[in-house]
Amino acid sequence: MQFKIPNHLKKYTVEQNYSQYTFIDQACWRFIMKISVHFFKNHADKTYIEGLKKTGITIDKIPKIKNINKKLLQFGWRAVCVRGFIPPQIFMEFQSLKILPIAADMRSHHHLTYTPSPDIVHEAAGHAPIIANKDYAQYLINYGEIAAKAILSYEDINLYYAIRDLSDIKENIQSTKVKIKKADKKLKEAYNKISYCSEASYLARMNWWTVEYGLIGKINNPKIFGAGLLSSVAESENCLTSQVKKIPFSLKCLDYHYDITEQQPHLFVTPNYKFLSKELKKMSQKMAYKKGGEYGLKTAIKAKTLCTIKFENSIQISGIVSSYIKNKNNINFIKLEGPSQISVDNKQIKKHGPLYHSSGYSSPIGQISKYKKPITQLNNEQINQLNIIKNKLCALRFETNLIVHGLIHNIYKKNNKIQIITFKDCTVKHKNKILFEPSWGYFDLICVSDIKSVYNGPADTEKYYAELGNKADKYKQYNIKKEQTKNNQTLNYYFKKIEEIKKIRNKTENINKLSLLYKKSIKNKVTDWLLAYEFIAASNCNRNLDWINSLYLDLEKKSLQKSDLSRAIKRGLNLFV
Repeated sequence: MQFKIPNHLKKYTVEQNYSQYTFIDQACWRFIMKISVHFFKNHADKTYIEGLKKTGITIDKIPKIKNINKKLLQFGWRAVCVRGFIPPQIFMEFQSLKILPIAADMRSHHHLTYTPSPDIVHEAAGHAPIIANKDYAQYLINYGEIAAKAILSYEDINLYYAIRDLSDIKENIQSTKVKIKKADKKLKEAYNKISYCSEASYLARMNWWTVEYGLIGKINNPKIFGAGLLSSVAESENCLTSQVKKIPFSLKCLDYHYDITEQQPHLFVTPNYKFLSKELKKMSQKMAYKKGGEYGLKTAIKAKTLCTIKFENSIQISGIVSSYIKNKNNINFIKLEGPSQISVDNKQIKKHGPLYHSSGYSSPIGQISKYKKPITQLNNEQINQLNIIKNKLCALRFETNLIVHGLIHNIYKKNNKIQIITFKDCTVKHKNKILFEPSWGYFDLICVSDIKSVYNGPADTEKYYAELGNKADKYKQYNIKKEQTKNNQTLNYYFKKIEEIKKIRNKTENINKLSLLYKKSIKNKVTDWLLAYEFIAASNCNRNLDWINSLYLDLEKKSLQKSDLSRAIKRGLNLFV
């Protein structure tokens, strides 16, 4: 089934290109899924195992995202393919539309137990299965809608790009230690420049302690549902031990910072998924998009990012909020910087897009002094008395001695209500200060009063970015191809051959070919723990064969070491028992 993705979101999607996955990749996926499913049968929320089948997540092969999409349709969801880290707000917008973005990349088997970079293990095997639970799916939708409105700071944006760059560099096998060190330094610098916790940052914390690292059930016997845990073969086991503190879930989780590079010292346990939505709603009441007014303006000014101000009559102005003028408790003037947009009900008004308002936008708002009413509440007689007539000179005095004087060029109405008055030869004064002068061109006065909401991004996203193109967003789609080193090409050959041999139904022939392939690998000095595991698995762990028993003992010895990989190998060997 085809579905339309909003145009401004399309640039974040990619084709999966299934041929990119090597035989090593497939073996890595297979190993992770085998040990994960075995472990999570007892330790994950019951939805997980059922959800794997329902969402088209297979154990033996990396899934095709188009197949996951087909399966998700039964739950009213869809799936799209993306690459690596996409901007958090974009991820949430996808989620609010009931679209699950799935990173196409597969982690290397050198990073098998955990990777900070989004990959198909994390986003397919981690996120997709729990969507089968309707209460959890609803929480994701609610969260996505709220998080998409959360105001993020320019510091958040810089941090995102630093994290993304480091992740991509680490996953690129051609990256040098110098390059990694440089990217790591930039990330630390970005962290150190964070001066406060934005709305988006608080929402990110809630996401981290629920969607990524959440536990559910009883505090003394919780089950796993967070995708970060479900996709980490190391941390999923460690998290249930007494070494990791379990805390009853509440909005207090917002006070807990997290480190994506380290295993978490504490986790939060929700009694059920409906409770998450309940707490999320409580949190949303404290946000600028709900509170509006001066609080919303201050939040936007502090963030220094593109935001939308929504007024009582559904007029919206979008841009970087820089300042305002107030009289007692009433806002009387608003100024925005950078490409700005005027919209009504999320639809950009013709000729009022970011190209027209490329240098910013400002306007008096509030009540006309003479009538103590906003322009939208004036009757026809009062409008005529003020000379609000096309091609007529007009002088409007707002509260705080804010005066607009000029020739009316045009009047824009909707539902017979004046919404924008366009002046030429216009002067805007506040006391003795000039806020707008005739040489600057036309002046567009929005006829609004109360600020009902302030939230992240432009009102009409599609029109805004369509006009500006890439100028408005420095995001670029990385297209890093996994270059195969000579060693990897050689190793991949052996994984490929094992897959071919596994298809031979004759057991004697199967074992003979496996044995010959093993001897060839020894001769060519090709050694790898996962290759050894594949040999053992392909022989059905026939330890009566000396060479299989030798491989088994070598892995068993390796499993006794103190590392996440060793513990994963031990879990893999236990499957043969």
